[in-house]
Amino acid sequence: MKTFRIIGRNIRDAFKGVFRNFSLSLASISCITITLIVVAVSIILSYNVDNFTKLVEKDVTIVAFLDNELKDEQIDEIKDKISLINNVEKYEFESKNDITQDMMDSSEVFESIMKNWSEEENPIQNTFQVKVKDIEHIDSVAKEIKQIDGITLVKYGEGMVEQLVSVFDIVHKICIVSVVALILVTAFLISNTIKITIASRQREIGIMRLIGASNLNIRIPFIIEGLLLGALGSIIPIIATIYGYSTLYSNFNGQLFSPFIKLIPPTPFIYTTSLILLGIGIIVGMFGSWRAVRKHLKI
Repeated sequence: MKTFRIIGRNIRDAFKGVFRNFSLSLASISCITITLIVVAVSIILSYNVDNFTKLVEKDVTIVAFLDNELKDEQIDEIKDKISLINNVEKYEFESKNDITQDMMDSSEVFESIMKNWSEEENPIQNTFQVKVKDIEHIDSVAKEIKQIDGITLVKYGEGMVEQLVSVFDIVHKICIVSVVALILVTAFLISNTIKITIASRQREIGIMRLIGASNLNIRIPFIIEGLLLGALGSIIPIIATIYGYSTLYSNFNGQLFSPFIKLIPPTPFIYTTSLILLGIGIIVGMFGSWRAVRKHLKI
């Protein structure tokens, strides 16, 4: 029972501290709010860039064009050789007739041109569509396929794919660094706010010492105060994340610059992000308070 009374008193003192120094508390809450909004944007951008990178890697396909003079037995031999190449996840043979039909189905212009082609007049080549396990080694796989007899050309968007993945990787890392930097800045600002609070309550702290209050009892209200500041500062960013991202996803039908960039579905992403923001706010608030108490509360 005594423990609950102590906890209740510490929480009460923390609330009093927040409202007693309301202007400073408001400044800290505003700082946390602005920081967490930027952090939320960085998290959303980072996760979506990572998702888009995975989609790009998943969709990249090596297209190997075959000599049209090859017999079925020779095509089977090529299939066996491709299956033995390291880093090949799966492959699929697509005949020139199937490719022609797909092109005709996709466009009336193609249909008007191709419908009168005979088997001999059709210049389209049979192909193998090859998926790799690790996109970082796609170039070596393409080179091995190109060396197989009967393969006339190999294409996968070489150069552009590697550059695109590299750019997204850099953006992802920049987002992470930005989030960490913003968190550290916010912790420093909260620490300064708590220091000012401590300075304004030195007499009260002195009285608490005289009546025998332990170091822990003096410290805990300040740490809880930091927790409250962090939690209050996370409210607006959480609301903005939930409604803002849901609206963005809905208005763009889940895609940006359709159909190239697909957004992560809001559920459960927005709730996970909200919990992360709340956790960051609370941890940063408590850390800032703990830092201020440890360094500047002389007890």
